[in-house]
Amino acid sequence: MVASGAVGVRPAATAPMTPARHGSLICMGNLIYGFNVSVDGYIADPHGNIDWSEPSDELHQYWNDFERQTALAFYGRRIYELMSAYWPTADQAADATPLIVDFAQIWRAMPKVVFSQTLESVGWNSRLERGDPVEVVSRLKAETDGNVEVAGATLAAPIVQAGLVDEYRIVVAPTAVGGGIPFFPALPSWIPLRLVENRTFAGGTVLLRYESKRD
Repeated sequence: MVASGAVGVRPAATAPMTPARHGSLICMGNLIYGFNVSVDGYIADPHGNIDWSEPSDELHQYWNDFERQTALAFYGRRIYELMSAYWPTADQAADATPLIVDFAQIWRAMPKVVFSQTLESVGWNSRLERGDPVEVVSRLKAETDGNVEVAGATLAAPIVQAGLVDEYRIVVAPTAVGGGIPFFPALPSWIPLRLVENRTFAGGTVLLRYESKRD
């Protein structure tokens, strides 16, 4: 079982931001929203099922490498509960593959911020956040040097609507599911994008990597 903003078993004014400094350079995180998506644009079907997006070994390795390069990840409650129910001990299973072992170790070590009003505590290098996601993500993005991930469509929705996402990694599985949880929320206006990479994986899954056009 795997899921992240990535691996499948994965609108408001913001406060002023002051970029952190790393040496003499201004630091600003690169905020990425990525997920396995059906050809009709959903990350889960109407029943919440994501079995159709089970990654090949090649795609699993891609997401492992993506998470390895992530400086900070933002999780909503549901995806945190899904991940924390499996990955903390996944590498201890007798049948754990090298890919599973690798991802489990990456996931435990990766700094995570979990947004929830109901959880009382979080573990595995995570901290709990009850503030407004747009304000918190804006601030932490400004304070982080490197890739920052937002995982989960519900948490991502206001962040996408606020224009905070710098890059979208849409991994299109060759399946139409007919409804469910959409990758993109309703948008207040168009989001102009620039294609920076495309790649085909085994089984016909295709990565479409876009940057948000700021100019």
